[in-house]
Amino acid sequence: MKIDIKLLGQIFLSFLRIGPVTFGGGYAMIPLIEREVVTKRKWLTLSDVTNVFALAESVPGAIAINSATFIGHRIAGVRGAICAMLGVLLPTFVTVIVLSVLFFSLQGNPHLESAFMGIRAAIVALIVYAGIKISQTAIFDKTNFTLMAVMLLILLFAHIHPVVIILCGALLGIAIIKLKKKLGLAIQLEKPSSHSEGEKEGA
Repeated sequence: MKIDIKLLGQIFLSFLRIGPVTFGGGYAMIPLIEREVVTKRKWLTLSDVTNVFALAESVPGAIAINSATFIGHRIAGVRGAICAMLGVLLPTFVTVIVLSVLFFSLQGNPHLESAFMGIRAAIVALIVYAGIKISQTAIFDKTNFTLMAVMLLILLFAHIHPVVIILCGALLGIAIIKLKKKLGLAIQLEKPSSHSEGEKEGA
């Protein structure tokens, strides 16, 4: 029981530190979650976190709350989900309350406008970084890359809702795997780990 409480406390504090950067719906927190959950705590693998982000994006709600809830549940069940969700929500709630009180007095302040200009640029950098990190496990062959490129072009020029893109990706993934099975082609569902590659080289 003590171990569970300690773990729940770690989950809460981890997401409490991540919570303040949930700008733009939470995409900026993706690299921080990856660093905290995968690199530092080693609670999940990068592949697990990538799958969580895909799932969090495909359901209603902010990706920050969805991701925290899914990851918390994956680590420590329902109690872990609650702790992670509260950890993400608390900083945002406090920040919104403070900004609501100060909004009218700070509106038009040149220093504040300058600060937000820099913040927006930093958020874009974080989102791009998150995309690069996720692509290292999500994009592992020509088929994945082609699907990614086509869907990116559709998002840029056709302005289709992201949920439709995700559903199309799921259906296309199933169809491609079935086609490869019929044709007798090798099927690869994830990027081989460096450990596995090392074993192959050693063999």
